[in-house]
Amino acid sequence: MIRVPADAENAHSSSVESCPSLRDVHSINPTQLMARIESYEGREKKGISDVRRTFCLFVTFDLLFITLLWIIELNVKGGIETTLEKEVLHYDYSSSYFDIFLLAVFRFKVLILAYAMCRLRHWWAIAFTTAVTSAFLLAKVIISQLFSQGAFGYVLPIISFILAWIETWFLDFKVLPQEAEEENRFLIAQDASERAALLHPGVLSDGQFYSPPESVAGS
Repeated sequence: MIRVPADAENAHSSSVESCPSLRDVHSINPTQLMARIESYEGREKKGISDVRRTFCLFVTFDLLFITLLWIIELNVKGGIETTLEKEVLHYDYSSSYFDIFLLAVFRFKVLILAYAMCRLRHWWAIAFTTAVTSAFLLAKVIISQLFSQGAFGYVLPIISFILAWIETWFLDFKVLPQEAEEENRFLIAQDASERAALLHPGVLSDGQFYSPPESVAGS
């Protein structure tokens, strides 16, 4: 019985293993790849991604929710006009909630400017707003006398603190990773389409097949 050398077996097995990959490459449909690339390009032209739009909506919800709670607090204390004059014109750090409302406005402006208008793809802006919010609220809770003013002394600082950290989590774990994954898929699809174009050249037209003109007799 003839024994096949080990090198020959390895070469044969490697050639067999490479066959599926070659078949996979040749099975690429350039039309589907181009459609996928056009869909990604359409998303870029459309503007911000869906997950980033959701983040911007949540930032807007943060501002509106804090504003609503502050207006309720103004009504509870004895009327909007009287309490508004007391908290804004005669601002007192130890008893006023106006600065918590301004903190929500600050977060809204910075985050919308960074992630909606400038379309920033980094976490530094959300880190800055969350750090400022956390430091200010901690200092206000420790130094001020909010806890002696009823339920709103607890509700407004805690809600503002929680919303700021939810925004940080959502951007860092949802928006940025998902956009990076979509961009990688776009690059892979674009690279695959270029390879498919090389592996599947266009069908030659009839004009590309021609015969040389007949030579003149006697030439």
